[in-house]
Amino acid sequence: MKTQLSASSLALIVIAVAINVIGNQLSSVIKLPIFFDSIGTIISALVAGPWIALLTGLLSNILNSLFSGPIDLAFAPIAMMIGFAAGLLAHAGLFRTLPRVILSGVIITFVLILVAVPIRVYMFGGTSASGADFFIAYLHAVGEGLFMSVSFSVIGANLIDKILSAIIAWLLIRRLPERILQYFPQVAQVR
Repeated sequence: MKTQLSASSLALIVIAVAINVIGNQLSSVIKLPIFFDSIGTIISALVAGPWIALLTGLLSNILNSLFSGPIDLAFAPIAMMIGFAAGLLAHAGLFRTLPRVILSGVIITFVLILVAVPIRVYMFGGTSASGADFFIAYLHAVGEGLFMSVSFSVIGANLIDKILSAIIAWLLIRRLPERILQYFPQVAQVR
């Protein structure tokens, strides 16, 4: 799994970061309980591998923090984990068919929980200024502990979000012309 920071990789990162920022801003404005902030990261994972995707996730959250405030910067480790996990899953061939793509979305969700729940609980008291905060407040109000309320919310919101994001990224990559994909040998793992 060789990683190269070429001109095509840099262009991919810029496009993927833009996709993430637009998705994040739309989700934030509409107050959706899902995020749509990792479609570009997953695209970069499928096309260029885990390290480029990790960098894409980091840069996306840095840029999002300029628009939305430092909260997005605090969630950069999650975006990086999503990219890295998606890249490893793509390399392992788990983005070749729709059922595998769905499974990849599930796996990415459970991997990111390891980072997301502690950040939300210990840095923000369980909130993140997203639409998912409603579910946390509800679960906590009906007697669930804060850590479990956040865990259930993170699983619910991210499971839907990461499966949809993985499917969207996979469908977009499958529609790209060969002349673009020839610059990215990693994409052979998803076609």
